[in-house]
Amino acid sequence: MTNRELSPIDRLLAGADDALRTVAAPAGRAARDNPAGAVAETRLNAAQKSHAAGLMRVNHAGEVAAQALYRGHATVARDKNIEQQMQQAAAEESDHLAWCEQRIQELGEEPSRLSAIWYAGAYAIGAASGLLGDKWSLGFIAETERQVCAHLDSHLDGLPAEDARSRAIVETMRDEEAIHGENAVEAGAADLPGPVKALMRLTAKVMTRTAYWV
Repeated sequence: MTNRELSPIDRLLAGADDALRTVAAPAGRAARDNPAGAVAETRLNAAQKSHAAGLMRVNHAGEVAAQALYRGHATVARDKNIEQQMQQAAAEESDHLAWCEQRIQELGEEPSRLSAIWYAGAYAIGAASGLLGDKWSLGFIAETERQVCAHLDSHLDGLPAEDARSRAIVETMRDEEAIHGENAVEAGAADLPGPVKALMRLTAKVMTRTAYWV
């Protein structure tokens, strides 16, 4: 039996389903074990818990955007191998999303209330850049992952030293984001112009500062 080629309507419906699952579905859908599963909970004071929850909420918002970014790129990918690579990365990002959401709830707070906005914006950016061609789509992924790794390193510096559960999740995420970036480079990513990289950093800064609180 051969695989059926998806029509534009099929892709649209699949994209809508992905969006609903990402934005509206509860935590607990990770395909892999949570890296913090074997790490004992430690006592954090109110300020530490609030700060850790804020940082993990930012990470969760970033994973919502990552889901949308990869799905947007996959939707318009010309090369089926590139499309498959994007879908595989999105599946791993889905685990990151679940782990972050679980940790936020453990800390007594909720994910960003602006998740739908983060998803819609990132999906549009992913699809738009993908229309320029696969090498530019991959270039966007590679640069995004470089910036995400730097961002996660800063969170490892900022998380309370006592919060071993959050740190275990962030460390695993950082390592896997680095692999996603390396895969994009190996697949033929173009190097983005400096102004585009700067704009990406500015956009990420707006999202992270907002998601920390909302």
